Amino acid sequence: MLCVTLAMVAAAFLIAPSATALALPSPKAFTSYLDLECFKTTSYQPPTTTLTLRHLNPVLSDLPTEQVTLGPREQLCVPVTKNQVNPPSGVIDFIRYVDLSCYRISGITVNRSLVLSHLNPVLQDLPREQVTMTTPQHLCVPVAKNGVVPPSEVLALVSHIDLKCYGITPNTLMNRKLLLSQLNPVLVGKIPAASVQVTYGRQLCVPVLKAGDNVPSEVLNIVRWLDLEKFDVVAPAISPVTLNLKHLNPVLGNLPAETATLTGAAQLGVPVAKNGQLPPG
Repeated sequence: MLCVTLAMVAAAFLIAPSATALALPSPKAFTSYLDLECFKTTSYQPPTTTLTLRHLNPVLSDLPTEQVTLGPREQLCVPVTKNQVNPPSGVIDFIRYVDLSCYRISGITVNRSLVLSHLNPVLQDLPREQVTMTTPQHLCVPVAKNGVVPPSEVLALVSHIDLKCYGITPNTLMNRKLLLSQLNPVLVGKIPAASVQVTYGRQLCVPVLKAGDNVPSEVLNIVRWLDLEKFDVVAPAISPVTLNLKHLNPVLGNLPAETATLTGAAQLGVPVAKNGQLPPG
C-alpha cells in the first residue's frame, strides 16, 4: 500500500506544472539562437490544403498576400546547437521545441534584392551576402513529434511559427565545418552529435501568417523576425529514425497525424537579418 501511495505521489510530481511560467524571450535572443537541421524524409502528401499567406517581416511587408497549396512533405527541420554553444537559459526552453515540417509549394516569383547578415554568435564573423529572393519552394509549419507536446507557454509561441522558403541567388559558399547537436527531447540520444560541412546557401525562409491564425501581439512581435538562410550540408549517414508528427498550428489542426522517417541531413537553417533591420531586444 505504501509503495502504491509513493508511486502516485511521484507520478503527480512528474506531471505537475512548473511553479513559475516561462517568460517569452526577446525577439533578438530567440531568433539569434534558432538553428534548424533539416532532414530529408520519406515523402507524404497531405490532404488537399490551400492556405492564404501574408508576410510578417517589416522588410517584406509590401509583398502581396498569396494562396498556396501544400504539396508533398520533403523535410523535417529540428533544433540544434552549433559547436556546443547553447542558447541562453530561458531561451533554450522554447527553441528545443521548434520542429518544422516542410511541404513543397509554388507561387509568385518576387525577385527581391536583400542583404543578409548572420545573427548567431558562432557565425557572426561571416561577411554579409547580397542575394535575390526568387520563387517560393517550401512552407515549413510547426509539428510535435511522437506525442511530445511543448509546455503551454512554449506552445503559445512555437505553434505560430510558419516560414515560407524562397530560392535565392547567387548560391554563396559558406565552407564552414560545424558540430551539430540535437536539442529536442525526442531526438537527443537517437541522432548523435555530428560534424557537418556547410556548403551553399539555397533558400531564405521568411515568416508568414496563415489566414485564420489569431496570433497574440507579444508572440507576433517575436515570430515576425524569424528569417533563416538554409545551406546545404555534407553530413555523416544516420540510422533511419521514424517519427509520428502532429500539426500544432490551429489552422492545420484538423490534418491527420503523419509518419515520417528521417533518412539523412540535407540542410542547415541559420538565423539572419535582412537589410540591417535587426530583431529588437
